[in-house]
Amino acid sequence: MRIMVINPNTSESMTDQIRKELLQIKRPDTELTVVNPQEGPVAIEGHYDQAFAIPPTLKLVERANRESFDAVIIAAFCDPGLDAAREVSDILVLGIEEVSLHVAAMLGARFTILTMTEEHVARKYREVNSYHLQPFLASVRPLGLTVLETYTDPARTKKQIMEVARQAVEEDKAEVIILGCAGMVGYAQDVKEKLRVAVLDPTTLTLKICESLVSAGIIQSKRALFAKPKFKEFKRVC
Repeated sequence: MRIMVINPNTSESMTDQIRKELLQIKRPDTELTVVNPQEGPVAIEGHYDQAFAIPPTLKLVERANRESFDAVIIAAFCDPGLDAAREVSDILVLGIEEVSLHVAAMLGARFTILTMTEEHVARKYREVNSYHLQPFLASVRPLGLTVLETYTDPARTKKQIMEVARQAVEEDKAEVIILGCAGMVGYAQDVKEKLRVAVLDPTTLTLKICESLVSAGIIQSKRALFAKPKFKEFKRVC
């Protein structure tokens, strides 16, 4: 099977880190392509960044369809353009946030999302509410790091993840920890072993679920919610 993983920001180093982690866990029969757009924000840290990241991300989704991939994963923990991507795509499209939230709700009574900064907290509450999963949410806790720092300063990131995850378990009674940024890929194992709770690395988790769905021949319904958009002309002003 052929799966394209899209890092929707333009950071090549973050894309390389995602690729490195996923190549270690993919199935032998999975052909993995990990890419990022050549235009857009270097990190997605708010709605403004998302707005600029979506158009080039959709172009990559369309490329995956043209080049006969079996599925696409949008690897940013805000799922930029996910619904639009499903509309334009005739192959499976998954977002790492949506997948992680639903799986977390199955694995324990309550989950905590580790996010980047204080500004991200309100957004994560709204996103959880949009999936009607608020009864399962123990807390959203910021690490006090930017997206770029999660992969440029791994020692500090690992320390912060462990400290904040411990607070979530002890103070919020969280039973599941979600590492709420693709830049945290690869940090789950140590937290799981030390705190003895389920820890979800959204990007690696979504790859394994994606492989299973592709093997089962399942994609999003194209009947109504994600029906193919009707062709229309778009005006462009240069």
